[in-house]
Amino acid sequence: MKCRTKPGRAARAALLFCMHASWFSSLGQGLNNLWLGGFESYAPPPFGGVDLQFLTGTLSISTVSREIGFKRTSANISEANGNVMLSTNGVFIANSMGDTMANGNGLNPGTYVNQYPGGIYISQGALVLPKPADSSQFYVLHMTIDNSVDINAEHLLLTTVDMSLDGGLGGVVGKNISILDDEINLGHLTAIRHANGRDWWALCHKLNTTTFYRYLVSPSGISLDGMQSIGMLRPPDSGQVCFSPDGSKFAYYWRDHGLEVFQFDRCTGLFSAPAAVTYTDGELGGGAAFSPNGRFLYITDVFNVYQYDTEAPDLAASMVHIAQWDSTYSPFPPLATLFDIAQLAPDGKIYIGTGNSTDKLHVIHSPDSAGLACNIEQHGIALPRYFANSLPNHPNYHLGPIDGSVCDSLGINTGVQEISMSPRISAYPNPSAGAFTLNYPSIGQTGLLEVRDLSGRMLLQERLAPWSQVHAIELGQVSEGLYNCRISWGVRSASTRIMIVGP
Repeated sequence: MKCRTKPGRAARAALLFCMHASWFSSLGQGLNNLWLGGFESYAPPPFGGVDLQFLTGTLSISTVSREIGFKRTSANISEANGNVMLSTNGVFIANSMGDTMANGNGLNPGTYVNQYPGGIYISQGALVLPKPADSSQFYVLHMTIDNSVDINAEHLLLTTVDMSLDGGLGGVVGKNISILDDEINLGHLTAIRHANGRDWWALCHKLNTTTFYRYLVSPSGISLDGMQSIGMLRPPDSGQVCFSPDGSKFAYYWRDHGLEVFQFDRCTGLFSAPAAVTYTDGELGGGAAFSPNGRFLYITDVFNVYQYDTEAPDLAASMVHIAQWDSTYSPFPPLATLFDIAQLAPDGKIYIGTGNSTDKLHVIHSPDSAGLACNIEQHGIALPRYFANSLPNHPNYHLGPIDGSVCDSLGINTGVQEISMSPRISAYPNPSAGAFTLNYPSIGQTGLLEVRDLSGRMLLQERLAPWSQVHAIELGQVSEGLYNCRISWGVRSASTRIMIVGP
């Protein structure tokens, strides 16, 4: 596909359209490599936008000026090359340039949004899903506070984005359409890939009941697939829900009302085997995130972080206290770096917000390790701009079908499970003077990179984060010639050769 562009905004839009087309044809799925944060770009530093980029498998932080700012509600989806396509703060939908998308204003109309035009404060209050089998459309599920007394939503809303509009910058074609009229627990919007590898299950919870609403997202649209009553009765709450990376487990956490961990069937969309933990200390909280291998679950209250072993026979007894707030404040204004919402990142680490608009994030470096070996570092990530708990609400876009399941009937390959036993990788530029980049498929498990010369001598060995797709390499001073690059993911491996030439 050839793209002819003109200078300025039109050129940018045309280029984006070409990039979208290439992305859709090659991968057909969204990526969660870019996390957007920061707010009030019109103000001087430390206000403004900040990007957390994981495209190379390690965290890269940069600043940016854009119209959209993020408080607690944050959702976006990106291209394979890491550039954002669309994002929302619960007030409006922004395009790739950070400006209001065509017809993207006026999200969640009502009194609550009117009070917070710079972004609303609802954890998991919005979610972006690609429409199955349609490369140009995306669904945004969202909600607002409709009942300001009990603090809950009364509608689940759907907004549809068509990325083929406005020269590839996208436009909203359906907005604030209610697909559920009922009292709903605020936020807690999440989704998981169906076992067929194409469709999605999206969930929310009915207020003051034990009932989950279950929606099926398929090529024909979004439809209510059913309701299931299981687990605790949930009065008005906050907190966080999350699936394990493989979708087999689901956690619902708000410390004041307790933690529950369910088994989940990606074929039927049904929960089973709830395990509960109740608390009596009166603390509020917070955040929840699974480790990359799905075994360990991390939860936060305001002052503490805990680890649970979901494979232990007694979930409550498996708890390990891994961190207590160390009394650190941001420089100015002096806001406490407490513990709040959490998110597993593409680099295999878990990042935790501070509960305030500070210039820090906490990080768990080795979440697959038990107890204190998980290596939590309080305020370990310094940010150049204030960050208001805007960790994005990302589902696992890379999850594929369950091999051998009765639902694995489409013969498709959307990601992790259906990757060939011999994945392909490539190196560019090739030849290279010693600095080059490897490109490879997202596998969903930790990879091991080895670079050797043709005699077998090891020059470089590095770990690749789960779901990373590119990795930058600098060999330094080496002799001219061919070198072998090999990546192993368990029993799978792939190799390519790079030609090193003089500068």
